[in-house]
Amino acid sequence: MSAVPIRDAATIVLLRQGPSGPAVLMGQRGAKAAFMPSKFVFPGGAVDAADAEVQLGRPLSAPVHAALSARSALSPEALAAAALRELAEETGQIVATPSEVSPPWPGFAGHAPDAGALRFVFRAITPPGRPRRFDARFLLAPAEALIGDPDDFSAAEDELSHLHWVPVAEARALDMPFITEVVLAEIAAIAEGAEPQGVPFFDNSGESSVFSRL
Repeated sequence: MSAVPIRDAATIVLLRQGPSGPAVLMGQRGAKAAFMPSKFVFPGGAVDAADAEVQLGRPLSAPVHAALSARSALSPEALAAAALRELAEETGQIVATPSEVSPPWPGFAGHAPDAGALRFVFRAITPPGRPRRFDARFLLAPAEALIGDPDDFSAAEDELSHLHWVPVAEARALDMPFITEVVLAEIAAIAEGAEPQGVPFFDNSGESSVFSRL
């Protein structure tokens, strides 16, 4: 049996201050999904080749660009574009700036994806033995960067259901993948004002799992 290829992926975590404290946007994958069925996750998915051609409205900050470039041959701009595209597809929400050059994505007419507010907070490679494997980068953005009503998911595609803002303090009660729990703990620390040294990286590309910071 051939090895499962590792695909580059990008996930976006939206953080919002609510009446019950900080909250994150999550949705539930379908029960018949090949990867993580029925689990609650953050919006995200595989990087498409076309993502590298997308013109960003605002560039990544220099520290984020450098961290995304570490131990990666993929363009940081492609990762940012993929995360913002997946957000738009799966939730109908966009992080963008007005622009005459727009990608062919739903909801982006007259706008370009805005990478300026993105922060790189986590990276993990799916362990062997899974039906699909990803080298996933998790990017954090404030809900204030959204264009439009943050509670309007009417333009979302059907990949995620039960889209809602989950208070960070309550999110662990949901059925979620282990790595999502780990990322959530990192987000909770950031929401409380912690400044982690480097970006945590769970590297399962080899025979054993290696933890490091980028």
